[in-house]
Parts: sequence; C-alpha cells; structure tokens
Amino acid sequence: MAVGMSGPQATDAAVVRVDADPDVCSAGQGLDPDDLPDGLVVADETGRVICFNAAAARITAVPRAAALGRPLEHALPLEDLKGRRWWELTDPYGGLATRVGQPERNLLLPGGREVLVSARYVRESPTGPVRRLVISLRGTEARRRSERSHAELIATVAHELRSPLTSVKGFTATLLAKWERFTDDQKRLMLETVYADANRVTRLITELLDISRIDSGRLELRRQPVDLSAAVERHIQALTANGQAPDRFLVRTCQPLPAVWADPDKVDQVLGNLLENAVRHGEGTVTIEVAPAPAKSDEKGTAVTVSDEGAGIPEESMARVFTRFWRGSKRGGTGLGLYIVKGIVEAHGGTITVGRGPGGGAEFRFILPVSTPAYMK
Repeated sequence: MAVGMSGPQATDAAVVRVDADPDVCSAGQGLDPDDLPDGLVVADETGRVICFNAAAARITAVPRAAALGRPLEHALPLEDLKGRRWWELTDPYGGLATRVGQPERNLLLPGGREVLVSARYVRESPTGPVRRLVISLRGTEARRRSERSHAELIATVAHELRSPLTSVKGFTATLLAKWERFTDDQKRLMLETVYADANRVTRLITELLDISRIDSGRLELRRQPVDLSAAVERHIQALTANGQAPDRFLVRTCQPLPAVWADPDKVDQVLGNLLENAVRHGEGTVTIEVAPAPAKSDEKGTAVTVSDEGAGIPEESMARVFTRFWRGSKRGGTGLGLYIVKGIVEAHGGTITVGRGPGGGAEFRFILPVSTPAYMK
C-alpha cells in the first residue's frame, strides 16, 4: 500500500512517500490522506514528519511544505494549557514502553490556536520502540459551539425555573406562617397559583429531558393508532374551555385519512405547542387542516397544517425557527418548544416545515408517515 504526498509541496528534502506499509494508512488501498476529514500527521521512528495532510495544514495554519521532513516538535510545537511543551512532557519515543497513545485533549499551537489532539504509538512489538507516531488533529469550533449551546440551555432553564420556584416557596411559606389570617377564597387563590407554578416547573423539566433524549437519539416512541382529527378537536376544546372564543378556530378534515401509528402523547405535545403558538403569537382565525399528505411531497401519510392571520415570521428568521432558543419578535418562554416539536416529528420519520399562510400569518405543517408498530413489521 502506498500513501503519497503529491504536488508542488512534496520536496526532495522530505521523505513523503511510504510504500508497502499498512500502518500508515489502513483504511483502504490507495487512500489519499487529503480525503480524511480530520488532520493527520505521521512521524517516523526518528521523529520526523512524513505525512501532513491538507486538513492538518488547515487546522494548524502550518503549510505542508514547512512541516514535512522536520522534527515533530518543530513542525507541530504543541503546548498544554499550562504552557508546558507537549512532546517533551509526553516523550513518545523515550517514555514508558507499554504506552499505546494519548487520548484526545485540548492543546495550544503558537499564537494560542487551540486544537484537539490524539495520538497512537505504533510499535514493532507490544513493548518495542515506537516505529511510527500517528497524530489526529481536530478544530475546536464544533466543540465550542456545543459547549456554548449547553451553557445557554442551562442558563435559560435556570432562569425560567427561578420565577415559579420563588413563587411556590413564597406562597407556601406565607400559608404555613399565617394560615388562620386568610379567608378560604384567599387560600384557594394562593394554592391555585402554587399549582400553576408547579405545572410550569414540570413542563420545563420535561422540555429539558426531551432535549436530552432528542440530542442523544434516545427519544422513545410508544406507537399505537392515532386519530389526528380527534386529537385536534380535543386541543381546541381545551383552549375554548380556557377562555378562547370557539369561533377563533376553523378545522378542516379531508377524509379518508391514512392510518397513522404514532406516540399519542408526543403527538399531543406537537399539536399543543403549535396551537398555543398560533393563539399566543398569531392573530385572527387559527385554521387547522388535517388531510392526506400532498402528492407532490412524495410522502405517504397525514399532514396537519396550523396557520393564523397575524404578522407571520420574517423571511430572514424562517431558517432559525426550529433551532434552540428561537423566540421570534415576542419574548417569552424558553424558546425550546419548536426545537422539541421538530425532534418529535423527525423521530416518527416525518417532516415539519414553516412558511407563510394564506392569511399572511405563520403556517406550520407536519407530516406523519404511514407506519406500523415494531411488532407488526
């Protein structure tokens, strides 16, 4: 097998080709190191760089020609976060003979450029000398974005939890200390407030758990036959019972509908979020249409469309509607609802889109595909 560094940067001074050695590149015959998404640096038994792929050059900002043939500690002068020289600290060629490599860790290049580095020591025998040092490099941008996202999630949930918990604590403390001073109506009002705030805390915790399961791919679905038109009617009845005018809602159902096997609780969560958003943020009539998926969608299933007659969502914001913390023009809530809705629909194998409705407001459409429970497949 051959791994070659081709092009004008492959100089005569550097040994840039290794023949008949599967340890340098074992993923497949004729594999070009530049095809790898991660940075790859290989040093020979003398510690000189013999492979420095394009990703490594991009991640480190070190030209390939400046790295090939040079001692590893000069071509890749890494330091740990305490400023110690990494290659002197780890001593891959002269250290403990039973070591097989280094796990991924955050290291620094000159100028403070951060890189994620892992290494494998290739030896002649389990305790023999290092014949080759294989280093993998990754940029830190994706990890930083993930860390920022998790930090924002924690901060948002902590902020949203503080208000209802403060209310619950205050009202219960007051009732315990001064129970006899309040009338029954006052007690009922305070207990109803505590109950509502406790429900809010429960919803926030449920959202946090849902996000964790969606992100890890562990969202469990308990599929059974679901009547989507009946589910829509239940939600509208609940909204009207809570004070919404019945004539604010217009429901259109096109029969017959394809059979849908889905998790009814998750479907209720999706419908509840979309209808609540339409009522809270939209205006005019809220139209809900339940119909077979349009033929042009190339999907067989049931489509549910929720639209309103409000101002709608600006075009420039539509690409971000299903991301975490998107709240639109009206602040309030955690901004996690539509992210969770998208995760639930996609876990069912469906799709969800956003656009502008016939009345000018926002229009959300999700499609749940025709499916059967696992034991019938």
